[in-house]
Amino acid sequence: MVFKRLLGSLGVGGPTVDTVLDPGAARPGGALTGQVHLKGGDADFGIEHITLELVARVEAEHDDGESEGVVVFDRFAVGGGFRLAAGEQRSVPFSVVLPWETPITELYGQGLGIVLGVRTELAVAGARDKGDLDQLSIAPLPVQEAVLEALGRLGFGFRSADLEYGHIGGTGQQLPFYQEIELTPAPQYAQQVNEIEVTFLANPGGMEVVLEADKRGGLFSSGHDALTRFAVPHEGVEYQDWNTVVDGWIRQLVEHRASYGSHAAYGHGDAYAHGHGHGGHYDHHRDGHRSGPGMGTAIAAGAAGLAVGVVGGMVAAEVVDEVGDFFEGDEGED
Repeated sequence: MVFKRLLGSLGVGGPTVDTVLDPGAARPGGALTGQVHLKGGDADFGIEHITLELVARVEAEHDDGESEGVVVFDRFAVGGGFRLAAGEQRSVPFSVVLPWETPITELYGQGLGIVLGVRTELAVAGARDKGDLDQLSIAPLPVQEAVLEALGRLGFGFRSADLEYGHIGGTGQQLPFYQEIELTPAPQYAQQVNEIEVTFLANPGGMEVVLEADKRGGLFSSGHDALTRFAVPHEGVEYQDWNTVVDGWIRQLVEHRASYGSHAAYGHGDAYAHGHGHGGHYDHHRDGHRSGPGMGTAIAAGAAGLAVGVVGGMVAAEVVDEVGDFFEGDEGED
């Protein structure tokens, strides 16, 4: 999705910018490539710099409830220091490395409802304008795909995905927000939990997989949240029995056991596991908070693992409209 916008700070006759990302989804920690196309205006202009910003629509909790905003989570200088003649057309290629914690927006080519964008800022003659905003698609890393596929095979279903502003305590999280993928419980766990939330925190050496369960209350106990964390490597994904590994994680989670140094990390690195009551693992969480559904996508177990579908044409249209509204809306909000 590409939008050409006249530099408002320069008025009619100024240069225009049109950023085009190379086809296909990028991956966390991988390269994002494309070209910035410039077209000169009615006069010559000095292009001081061309900057790409990675932006995300993020939910935030506060005393009055929840709100949504746009967060810039990385910036890259990709060009500048040249003169653009009147009417001149010039293309500036770029290749930048995405943060490892960049959220995934799709699985098997189907959108999860996460909205990321690449915003182009052009500085001309002392004036700056955020002149172009493009949708950013991110596919999962092999470990992320393996874990999600195993959850699908075990009978968990996709409920929603969102980005939450804040930090998960005790982790190596780098970005100011994290992604939650909310799943309906598999039948064998339906009596114990209301839902499972998965968060991936990738880094160059591996990944932290954070699992949280909204546990149901019993006859003599109230419901509460339980949390486990596991460190996994990027290497050797194809050699693991992920169904067995992930099922072991879930059992540990719902049984609320602590198991430091367990075999759940498949013999690579350390495994982390602990539980908290009432959402205490989020620095900003309020007790009992749950992000509700609203993206209308469903993930179900299938012969090929986790399969993604859209529930009804109307819901699919709502997802498209929601993404479109973000890119057509106010880009000046940080």
